[in-house]
Amino acid sequence: MQLIDLSGEIFHKCPTLPNHPPAVLTDWNTHDTFREAEGVRFSIASKYMSFGEHTGSHVDAPVHFDADPKALSVDQMPLEDFYTEAVCLDLSHVELKSRIGVAELEAAEKAAGIDIRPRDTVLLYMAHYDRTFGTPEFMTDFPGLTKEAAEWLGNKGIVMFGVEAASPGRPGKDNFEVHLVCRDMGFTHMEGLANLDQVVGKGRFRFIGFPLKIRGGTGSPIRPVAVIDE
Repeated sequence: MQLIDLSGEIFHKCPTLPNHPPAVLTDWNTHDTFREAEGVRFSIASKYMSFGEHTGSHVDAPVHFDADPKALSVDQMPLEDFYTEAVCLDLSHVELKSRIGVAELEAAEKAAGIDIRPRDTVLLYMAHYDRTFGTPEFMTDFPGLTKEAAEWLGNKGIVMFGVEAASPGRPGKDNFEVHLVCRDMGFTHMEGLANLDQVVGKGRFRFIGFPLKIRGGTGSPIRPVAVIDE
């Protein structure tokens, strides 16, 4: 069995969209400060963290994009949705800033030699992380799904899909429409994934990526992992 880490790091000032809080991490306690009790000298190290739910590798809860009071928050989402069968489609050939439609998804599914099944998690490798992480273009130049492409995934009955980018669709209309498709068709998506090249061509595998139990949370950082049977 092989475990493949599909998460990006959370670090001080890591990339976040401008309409979300910045990530702030700093030392709170260090080993330069000691405490002493009854002759025992002790030091601890700890950090202060402040960041939004939609930081790093994270999942969007339905309440994030659905104004219905009955929409699920992240602590209400079934744990089974984060422990599923999964496939990864290779879209690494697409150009940056491009719009990915149904034809591209159909071709990628055929090339992978797999079929997307109900309750799958579908990972979309666009080589965006490889090409732009660490540059300003990481937050702006990602490829993204069209409304029709998102509907194609939804019609497969999937639980969620995941991308490396900060948004599942290109900024503006496409991104809004993809979120609304998730709302209307009852599935969701993950953003900020990494290392998807390592699961391309692996066929079907197990996906695990549990969120934090944030009361009323609109999303949560996750630690996504692919479990490959050897």
